[in-house]
Amino acid sequence: MKKVYGSAAEALDGLLHDGMLIAAGGFGLCGIPELLLNAIKEAGTKDLTFASNNAGVDDFGIGILLQTKQVKKMISSYVGENAEFMRQYLSGELELEFNPQGTLAERMRAAGCGIPGFYTKTGVGTVIAEGKDHKDFNGETYIMEEGIFADLSIVKAWKADATGNLIFRKTARNFNPPAAMCGKVCVVEVEEIVETGSLDPDSIHLPGIYVHRIIQGEHEKRIEQRTTRPAA
Repeated sequence: MKKVYGSAAEALDGLLHDGMLIAAGGFGLCGIPELLLNAIKEAGTKDLTFASNNAGVDDFGIGILLQTKQVKKMISSYVGENAEFMRQYLSGELELEFNPQGTLAERMRAAGCGIPGFYTKTGVGTVIAEGKDHKDFNGETYIMEEGIFADLSIVKAWKADATGNLIFRKTARNFNPPAAMCGKVCVVEVEEIVETGSLDPDSIHLPGIYVHRIIQGEHEKRIEQRTTRPAA
């Protein structure tokens, strides 16, 4: 089965449709599938729901799709650093479902393992718990969270082989693996594709069984908040 494609547009061909749910990797500005997001922008696919830890910034990541009004709803944990996101949410143009970070990651991972729901104490007694099933275990109250079964997963990894085995770098490993797991189809962009068999099996973070399509490309390395000490 061919997994390596020549471009983001080729890798997404036949997968996009209006109103779909997309799980996207990334943590802050680390590990954002920027090439695939740009291809979605160019395709003009609209009324999208994104499950992603955050929405990038105004001109990067999911932020570029907010600018073009292609996103209908965000399922997210952190929504700072994005003025357009704030504007659309406060004006009622954008739906928002808040999730604690750990809960969001587990909702993705659970779906990838075929688990439709799970109970957690996180969010009990807050607005997060409103409308959700409550159950007591050993005298403690938990709420049920549902797995996120996405139509498409888009993620970014550091290295891959042609069979789709992936290695992530540092913070990019936070949300990309669970996001990759929960989609019916997973498309990955990487910095380097290496010869099959050259990756140390003990160093692989996500096995190729979860990966359907891969592209290699150049990526921008951004710093979200640059902090330096005053000049002497």
